[in-house]
Amino acid sequence: MGTPPEGEPGERFCRRCGAPHDAGQEYCLECGQRLGPGTTLIDRLGNAWRERFAWYPGDWIWPVLFGLVIAVVGGVAAILVAGAHNGNATLVATHQGRVQEPVAPAVTATVALPTVPRGTPTVSGPPQTPTTPPPATTTPAPSGGLIVWPANREGWTVVLESVPLGAGRAFALSRARAALSAGLTEVGVLNSGRYSSLHPGYYVVFSGIYPSQSAANTAQSAAAAKGFAAAYTRQIVH
Repeated sequence: MGTPPEGEPGERFCRRCGAPHDAGQEYCLECGQRLGPGTTLIDRLGNAWRERFAWYPGDWIWPVLFGLVIAVVGGVAAILVAGAHNGNATLVATHQGRVQEPVAPAVTATVALPTVPRGTPTVSGPPQTPTTPPPATTTPAPSGGLIVWPANREGWTVVLESVPLGAGRAFALSRARAALSAGLTEVGVLNSGRYSSLHPGYYVVFSGIYPSQSAANTAQSAAAAKGFAAAYTRQIVH
């Protein structure tokens, strides 16, 4: 028998990769795409996304976008409420850390004595004048608590996600802040095109800077336990 012609009646193909599949099959065996029209809201939204755009990041995009909308609406509402109740209030910039009480400089006074009894000990040296302490300085923390990979530094890290450059750096930063909220530490975003050990074209969301692969493997297990099951270790080389 010859090869059946393309488009044979009853033949079904995956919407993502075009691989054929059987009737009633739930997932594509080639790319893992869920088959069928889908009955949930996320399935319908995902199908609508695929019909409009050439790529689909995954079902996780919907709870992230919903969370961003809720955060923006909540922030705007909080600003409006605060402005209505405190229209004339003075805004005071603060920074993290222990609050310190202001210290006033000591005030000294000099009194001219007509006579000094003989034998009275004296202190030599220039007279002391009041001084004003310098203002306290703080080192600003990175935006949102994220870190930057040190220049000319090589080491191992845990790659949490790889976001295409077309999705935008702002979206990659939002994913990094989500990792911070999940309890991961030393989270940051780097451009893969600047490192020879990475494939170009992605914003890489990473966690930790480790001197060895074994240390990074331990951190990868911790990241998987916090919901990043697809995380993996990778050496960062300039």
